Amino acid sequence: MSSAQNVTDTVQDGAWKRQGNRFTDRISRESTSAPGEGPDENGRWPVEPGRYRLVVSLACPWAHRSVIVRRLLGLEDAISLAVVDPVRDERGWRFTLDPDGTDPVLGIKFLSEAYLATDPQYEGRVTVPAIVDTVSGLVVTNDYPQITLDLSTEWVDFHADGAPELIPTDREEMDRLIEEVYTDVNNGVYRCGFARGQEAYEAAYDALFARLDVLEERLADREYLLGDTLREVDIRLFTTLVRFDAVYHGHFKCNRNKLTELPNLWAYARRLYQLPHFGETVDFDQIKRHYYVTHTDINPNGIVPKGPNPEVWLSAAG
Repeated sequence: MSSAQNVTDTVQDGAWKRQGNRFTDRISRESTSAPGEGPDENGRWPVEPGRYRLVVSLACPWAHRSVIVRRLLGLEDAISLAVVDPVRDERGWRFTLDPDGTDPVLGIKFLSEAYLATDPQYEGRVTVPAIVDTVSGLVVTNDYPQITLDLSTEWVDFHADGAPELIPTDREEMDRLIEEVYTDVNNGVYRCGFARGQEAYEAAYDALFARLDVLEERLADREYLLGDTLREVDIRLFTTLVRFDAVYHGHFKCNRNKLTELPNLWAYARRLYQLPHFGETVDFDQIKRHYYVTHTDINPNGIVPKGPNPEVWLSAAG
């Protein structure tokens, strides 16, 4: 297995920093491994339908991306799906939504079991999404930014007819947008919510809303971020926007504006929500229970807000 720096989330000068991804192997058409074998010398596992299991939480925006992309590309039969309980305790992500609290394919009760089978010395936070090899029980990857890209580029032989091309031929503009959206928005809301100092919080807050203002202006004359075609970057922004008013506005103190008060972004988010495989993969109950119950340092009483009303997502989007 290839490795990345094994770290946990850190705080320096009040600023929160996300841990790195420990497992960064890839499933690739260029793998020299035979079916059923492990990774080749370059950490590339063979593309093999029916072999791998994608483990997600419906509450997690990083995992939600992979759920949407998997369905958009028609890979449901090629890659199976496991859904963990949205409430994560000190033992990590649990398969308590399954009978007997055990994943029926992997035969484990906690995702941490697969992590420790792969790296017995692992001490970082167990994260989703993760792709687990059902043959060996080992984690192939928890590299969430790469997972969805590889679903588009490495699994093309198993895409459904008419599957969208989520990655443009010329990726330069999209990759730049992906980086900006990740830094200031996707990860920015966490940098606000988990900051441990006023100055660090305000810096993350200012960067978040400065980027949202840029995106609001960008969407004034286009349907999607790159024009009239749905791309990977839209999915990455959507999974943060759909959680914004329900969680990040209050729970993470991202309260300059609600999403509903940013007209272009709000219309854009509703258009995406109403597309196939977007809104139907959103579970507001699991989203709210995860954040408000799991983050006891932020919400010690564990009270889950009753609102906002999810029906507003079905209103006309323009």
